Amino acid sequence: DLKSEMNKTRKLPLKKDARASDSSQEDAIDQWARRRKQFKDSKKCSSTGGSSINSTITEGSINSEEARSVDLGLYSENADRGFYTENFHSASWVFRGDDVSPDNSPRCLSKRPRPVAIRERTVKIAKGTGNYPWGFRIQFSKPILVTEVDTNSAAEEAGLQVGDILIAVNGTDVTSMPHSEAANLARKGPDILTMIVGSDISRYPNTPKPTCRGYLHKRTQSAILKGWRKRWFVLKHNGYLHYYKHKKDEGKCRPLEVTKLEGAEIGVDTSLGKPFVFKCIPQAGNRIFYFCATSNQEMKRWLEAMDKAVHPIHQNHVWVDVTLHNTTLPPLAIKNPECLGLLHQLDRSKDVWVQHYCILKDGCLYFYATLRSTPAQGGLYLQGYIVSEQSLGSKRSVIELKPPSEEFKTFYLCAENINENKRWITALKASINKWLPLHQAVQDFMNRPLEETRM
Repeated sequence: DLKSEMNKTRKLPLKKDARASDSSQEDAIDQWARRRKQFKDSKKCSSTGGSSINSTITEGSINSEEARSVDLGLYSENADRGFYTENFHSASWVFRGDDVSPDNSPRCLSKRPRPVAIRERTVKIAKGTGNYPWGFRIQFSKPILVTEVDTNSAAEEAGLQVGDILIAVNGTDVTSMPHSEAANLARKGPDILTMIVGSDISRYPNTPKPTCRGYLHKRTQSAILKGWRKRWFVLKHNGYLHYYKHKKDEGKCRPLEVTKLEGAEIGVDTSLGKPFVFKCIPQAGNRIFYFCATSNQEMKRWLEAMDKAVHPIHQNHVWVDVTLHNTTLPPLAIKNPECLGLLHQLDRSKDVWVQHYCILKDGCLYFYATLRSTPAQGGLYLQGYIVSEQSLGSKRSVIELKPPSEEFKTFYLCAENINENKRWITALKASINKWLPLHQAVQDFMNRPLEETRM
């Protein structure tokens, strides 16, 4: 198969420095075969070969993300190389694969088999009071999915999220168990519900941080009024500490103050001669916050939660890990590409067309210098892009990749002829359709009448 693929590409007009004799082509094939064997033997998923992406979900918008991108100025050997990722917000896209029928929910929220890439974590939920002591719902499906998490509930504080997969409940595997049996298993268990849950590539990129809510006494900083004031504090998943005058103000009024805890210094304080006092020194600014809890247990609860916010665990989105790994492979070693061949990319700053050998796979377009190049020079994340055929300058047929927002870049590509352009346009549209905006996926999912159990 590898040789036949090579025979197909012999007629492609590669650059002069990329041309080789038949014997060198055979050597290259042998080299690819060896590399593919090494890859299969090692089965290592490396994160090298591209720009790192640090995603931070802010409270203001689920689409908010700080991401470092690298422009595809691939004509220069000295240019920075990597992925243009501005259009990809990992917290706002759901991968649904080839399931593009509007009558079905995306795979991440349906009864269809789950993707292989699942990141597991342990969630411990303290039993509350009332008929639904844990504060979440699970859906009748295999695997069992979390469909709702109550606000201010123990489940939310533990970091449980809508769309999480239930893998084990109190040490018992529930992946093939009816949801009613899993619910009974939880109800008959101890007051601390321990669950192993999984999140696939449709979920958030960072390990969820537990929230913490409650009243604390805060030492005032005012020069006029000194003392302690009782305030309602909320530690959010994003690591920001909010506080309000009263509990009822949360969600209705703006917080009195918001403090970022990442990088802060926290610990017990004995300098004030008052029990259960702890302090927080944020990384930014010179302020010192003093808090007083009602008990030693309550103080420990806050210190544990705040420590996790101070030292967050950042993880790449699983799909980002996959794309960065693919950049380390030769072009033909990327499995099941949706399209491959030569494309010219317009460098608008110099008004020149730069030739690349391109591989399209799952909403990512990889750029190689030639068919023989390893690793990839970079790529383009295609989520939300609109693909169309346009005329540009002297070229009658050009592929336009228009971003979902004007703040992002528009890309222009051109194949060898009009028919090749049409082939690429069809493939690009299908590849982009593998991704669905999260808000639309959740809405489609919630509109389906499915049996649920409230916990």
